[in-house]
Amino acid sequence: MLRFLSPSNLLASQGLSPEIKAIRERLETTSKETVTGRYEDMTKHLSGRISQAMLGQKAIDDIEQQGVRINIREGRLDLTQRSLEVVQTSVSGLSARMQAAMASEDTASKNATARDSKAALNESFSALNARYGERYLFSGDAATTPPFASVDDLLSDIRQLAITATDEADFATQLDTYFNSPTGGWRTNIYAGTDTASDPDSVPGTDDSIIQIISGLAVMALSGADEALPLFNGASNPVFAAAQSLANGQTALTNLRASVGLSQAQVETDKESLSIEKTVLTASFNELTARDQYEAASELKDLESSLEAAYTLTSRLANLTLLNFLR
Repeated sequence: MLRFLSPSNLLASQGLSPEIKAIRERLETTSKETVTGRYEDMTKHLSGRISQAMLGQKAIDDIEQQGVRINIREGRLDLTQRSLEVVQTSVSGLSARMQAAMASEDTASKNATARDSKAALNESFSALNARYGERYLFSGDAATTPPFASVDDLLSDIRQLAITATDEADFATQLDTYFNSPTGGWRTNIYAGTDTASDPDSVPGTDDSIIQIISGLAVMALSGADEALPLFNGASNPVFAAAQSLANGQTALTNLRASVGLSQAQVETDKESLSIEKTVLTASFNELTARDQYEAASELKDLESSLEAAYTLTSRLANLTLLNFLR
């Protein structure tokens, strides 16, 4: 059957093509807006307010970056606190046990305490070699370097001091030099970190609490009968001093952990403040940029109906016959 379009219908059919194209483009845009809840063409929507929206987005992005940094700091502080807790738990009661054993001349108890002191020393070194990501937490500014060498190396050094010391006073002087002098064995043989830390949350291995605890544990660990070191036999003054050093270190460690706890509390406060700030900024940003998804869905439905009607009309015009035209 012969089909014929009148000039007016032909023009109408051709004229629908740009309209269909426009509807399809708008349909695609609205479909995205329905899903994202944002205007697709933000520049057109905001007009003269685009700079305000850009500043708002930057502020939100900055808060998110700050949040990432705070989360990293929180993780480091938590691991630092847990490591110090391990040290504190491992040495708990050892000072009192050693002093009681020597006061009562209980050799078996002294030997057992020496053995437990060595175990606590190993546990403490392991805890203080903690790493968060690629950062060692107790290395000061040498954060990529494991801070502590082996316990055996430390005990070997202290054993040699006890062997070569001329008397108790000489041993005390050598021990102080070993742990507290910049050229002492602690810094040259055992601790590979730095004395200082640019990160205020970092605890270097030269912190007084760590020095006192490690020093006390090392001497106590060598005070057992199996070591056979005359300087540490019986009610040895150096071993009494070591037990006191350990007790002092525990007190200092408690204060250190309290300081870390204050930093942890500050982190929680900062996180809450950031969350509130982000909520306020996001609400403001949404007022400028958000597209009502229900409204977009309604428009999407209308556009689908309009497109369907345009396709139907185009189809009818394309199938118009000469007979239908003459009628």
